[in-house]
Amino acid sequence: MARTSRQPSLDAPRGRTGMLSRNPQPSRDRFGRFSEAFARGMGTSGFLIGMTVFVAVWLLWNTFAPVPLQFDPRATNFTLLTLILSLQASYAAPLILLAQNRQDDRDRVQIEQDRQRAERNLADTEYLAREIVALRMVVTDVSEDVVTKDVLRAEIKALLEQLDERSAGAARSGEKDSADS
Repeated sequence: MARTSRQPSLDAPRGRTGMLSRNPQPSRDRFGRFSEAFARGMGTSGFLIGMTVFVAVWLLWNTFAPVPLQFDPRATNFTLLTLILSLQASYAAPLILLAQNRQDDRDRVQIEQDRQRAERNLADTEYLAREIVALRMVVTDVSEDVVTKDVLRAEIKALLEQLDERSAGAARSGEKDSADS
């Protein structure tokens, strides 16, 4: 039994009805990328050199070639060349402006992201500064109770001197006891 209606079936993947029914969606940004590539290409020395060579060959051919082979004769003031260059300029200017606008948009987004990053860094720095001040205050309050290395050495030295005095005192009293007996 053949199906006549187009109902989905489980044996075929969805969305694959054949190559002819596909309708590729052009990217919204494709023209913008094209304009940027065009502007980037027109801004190169290779383009300027190529355009200069093209115009020079055009002028030389239509000036020095035999009259039946000239397609844009000098007698008509190179009208075709003028039209071609005007057409190129009329398309180049808007495409370059479009590319500049896109770059301005990217720059604006980048500046906003930089501003947000700077705000976060400032907030983090202020937080860390407050934490350092709080730690200094705690250390200052506790420093009265904190024993430093010099204080500890002095205390140990005093205790050793007291022990030495007791030992010396005990040894003298032990000598007295043995002398009395």
